[in-house]
Amino acid sequence: QVQLVESGGGWVQAGGSLRLSCTASGVTLAMGWFRRPPGKEREFVAAISWSGSTTKYADSVKGRFTIARNNDQKMVWLHMNSLKLEDTAVYYCAAGGSVNIATAEGQYNNWGQGTQVTVSS
Repeated sequence: QVQLVESGGGWVQAGGSLRLSCTASGVTLAMGWFRRPPGKEREFVAAISWSGSTTKYADSVKGRFTIARNNDQKMVWLHMNSLKLEDTAVYYCAAGGSVNIATAEGQYNNWGQGTQVTVSS
């Protein structure tokens, strides 16, 4: 069981930037970021294949967020730019069961505890 720990969340004004980090305790395959906005279900944000050659984004963050990874460091990042009020959520890092990217929660079997991101006007 791989342990995942997120960091980097916090408060930011709309239009600002944050970088979330996810540190894994072991080797991981495809990785993803999900988020749970207040009062809503958890939703897909971004995913990256094991090699890092393939990425996928939710339409709501495309062009603003970038997912990246370094397998030697066992880390995954989510660079978030041009943040909007609707980006406010608890963000979760997840490790998938395949080398290929996935967007469904059921395709991920290890989850971090989450980190809060709050965007204010």
